[in-house]
Amino acid sequence: MHLSKLAERHPGKPAVIDAATGAVTTYRELDEASLRLARLLADRGLEPGDHAALFMDNDPGYFVAAWACQRSGLYWTPVNHHLTADEAAYIVRDCGARALIASGTLGGAAWEIAAAAPDLRVRLINGDADPPEGFENLAEATALFPGGERQGEREGYYMFYSSGTTGRPKGILPDLSGDPFGTGLKLDHTLPLLFGFGVDTVYLCPAPLYHAAPTGWTLGTMRNGGTVVLMDRFDAEQALAHIERYAVTHVQFVPTMLIRMLKLPQEIRNRYDLSSLRTVVHAAAPCPVEVKRRIIEWLGPVVHEYYSGSEGNCFFLIDSKDWLAHPGSVGRPAFGTTHILDDHGRELPAGEVGTVWFEGTSAFRYHNDPAKTDGAYNDRGWSTLGDVGRLDADGYLYLVDRRADLILSGGVNIYPQEIENVLTVHPDVADVAVLGAPDPEMGQRVRAVVQPADPSAAGPELADELIVHCRAHLAGYKCPRTIEFTAELPRTPTGKLLRRLIADATQ
Repeated sequence: MHLSKLAERHPGKPAVIDAATGAVTTYRELDEASLRLARLLADRGLEPGDHAALFMDNDPGYFVAAWACQRSGLYWTPVNHHLTADEAAYIVRDCGARALIASGTLGGAAWEIAAAAPDLRVRLINGDADPPEGFENLAEATALFPGGERQGEREGYYMFYSSGTTGRPKGILPDLSGDPFGTGLKLDHTLPLLFGFGVDTVYLCPAPLYHAAPTGWTLGTMRNGGTVVLMDRFDAEQALAHIERYAVTHVQFVPTMLIRMLKLPQEIRNRYDLSSLRTVVHAAAPCPVEVKRRIIEWLGPVVHEYYSGSEGNCFFLIDSKDWLAHPGSVGRPAFGTTHILDDHGRELPAGEVGTVWFEGTSAFRYHNDPAKTDGAYNDRGWSTLGDVGRLDADGYLYLVDRRADLILSGGVNIYPQEIENVLTVHPDVADVAVLGAPDPEMGQRVRAVVQPADPSAAGPELADELIVHCRAHLAGYKCPRTIEFTAELPRTPTGKLLRRLIADATQ
C-alpha cells in the first residue's frame, strides 16, 4: 500500500500508461516525482490538514500531484477543467486551497483562477508550456528537491465537490485519519476484496479524473500494485481497442458509455478481443434494464454494478448472476441498514416507493454548508442522498429516481427515469431527458427532449413514433405529452443529465 515500497518491489513496472501514446510512467518514476513535489509543498509551508487544488486534464502528471498531496497529509480537490474560470475559482476559494497545480494546456484558465484566489501560496504548471505570470514550472521547481525516502508521511484525503446540477457545487469533507502513509484509504482495501484487484490488474480509466470514482479507483489500482491505462477522453471504439491492446482486466464505465458501445455496428464490436476482461463495473447513473441485459449477453457474467455516492454513506453491489435474478436492482448493502420512508418519515414495506435512507453508515458533512449537512440527516441520525427507490422481499434495492426530478401530475408521482429508460432503447434515439413542464390543469405535464440518432430525422413524424413507442411500454399518464428535439443534451462526463440547463435552454 506504500508507494515507495511498491517502487522498490516493481521499479520498472508501469504504474500508468497513457492510452493514446503508449507512454509509460513507472512506479519508481512516480514515487520519486511525487516525493520531490511533496518536499516542495512542505518547503512552501503546507502542513497536514491544509488544502491543495488540482486543475488538470487526464494526463499521467495528475498522479504525481495526487500522490504528492496524499503522502503529505493534505486535503486535495480535483477541479473540473470544463468549468468556467469563475466557477473553478469558486471551488478553489471555497476549499481554502493553499496550492494550485494545473496542466500546461489549461494555463490561461489557471491564471484567471489564481487571480481570483488570493490565499494561494503555491502555483505550479505541469508540462512544457511556459507558465503564466505568477506560476512556476513544476518540473523545474521540484528538481531542486531530492526524491528519496521521506520520514513522517501521513495519509491525506481527496475532497470532491458535488456535480452542481442544481446550483453551486458543495464539497464533501472527509475526516483525516492521521494514519501513516501506506495505511491506505477504505476504497484501497475494498477493491481487492470485492473486485479482485491486485498486482496483475490492468485497469482502464475512460472517465475524467476530476470525478470521485476515476480518481479513487485509479489510485486504488496503484495501491494494490496494478497498472492504470488512462484515456484522455472516452471514445466507444477506442475503449475496445485499448482493452485488446493492453489486455485490460478491469474497467469502469457509466451507462452512457455502455449505450454508446452497444450502438456501435456489430462488425466493429466483433473486431476486438475482449477476453482479458475479468471485471466490468458500472455506476454513477441508472442503467436501463434492457441495456444491462444486452451488455451481459455481450461481455458475459463479468458485469458488476455498484451504487454509492461521494458522501460515502452507502455502498450497494450486485454481480451479473444476482442481477439476472433481480433485474433492475443495484444490489444489497455492503454495510449498514437501508430504510424506505414516506414523506412523513414512516417506514414503508417491501415493494413500496419512498426516499432511501441509510442507518449505521459513515457520517459525512458538506464543507461550509451546515444547512445542507443537516438536511441530509433525519432525527434518527439516518442519512440520505435524496434518491427514491424500493426494497424487494430479499432486501435488494431498486432506484426509481432523484426526488428533485420527480414530476407531480394531477396528484400522481411520475419518475422521469422510467420514461427515459423506455425511450433510450429506441434505435432512433441517441439520448433523452424527461422533465416536468407547467400545466394549468394538472400542475405538471411530461415532456421529453430527444437527441435523435440522425439529426435530419427530427420532426413531427419521429415525435409521433416515439409517443407510440412509449404507449406500448408505459401507462398512458406517464407518456410524454410533447417531444422536442435538440442537437445534444448536456451531460457531465460521468453521464449525469444537467436537467436545469435543459429546462433553461428549451423553455
